[in-house]
Amino acid sequence: MAETVTIARPYAEAVFRIAKEAGALGAWSGRLQRLALIAQDPEMAEVIGNPKLSAEQVAQLVVSLAEDNDAALGNFIRVLADNERLTLLPEISALFEAQKAAEDGVKEAVVQTAFPLTDADIAALMPQLEAHFKTKLAPTVVVEAELIGGVRVAVGDQVLDASVRGKLEAMATALKN
Repeated sequence: MAETVTIARPYAEAVFRIAKEAGALGAWSGRLQRLALIAQDPEMAEVIGNPKLSAEQVAQLVVSLAEDNDAALGNFIRVLADNERLTLLPEISALFEAQKAAEDGVKEAVVQTAFPLTDADIAALMPQLEAHFKTKLAPTVVVEAELIGGVRVAVGDQVLDASVRGKLEAMATALKN
């Protein structure tokens, strides 16, 4: 996995620079997500790996499936096809999103809960978490039944443990000391 990310990183950085210079980070984000889905399709993976098709034929197919007439996008796809890197589109998209989030000052927050949260629950929780961590957050919710109740939030190397399990462990530690 690390090898594909290492190979994908220069492409992601290049497309990020192109998008930033054009003032089109949002548009490129959508384009790359669409391309990642195309590249992950099993039938498309067979086409990409088909030695009977030229790089130009594969690039033309991907461009047509992208349904976007942007010249820079077409050039980007051709470069990937020429270098046999179309299979890296999911990694390129993920790296692009990480750079975009860093540019926007948004950090990833892993929110562990004992029970599934509704969109309304997440919307109510996020302003409190953003105030606590003093940054904008993009939440990823993970259900962890062993928390019993409450939430545990990790943002980078910072952790906020407001779970019942965490409080019980803190009480046990306090009683032992």
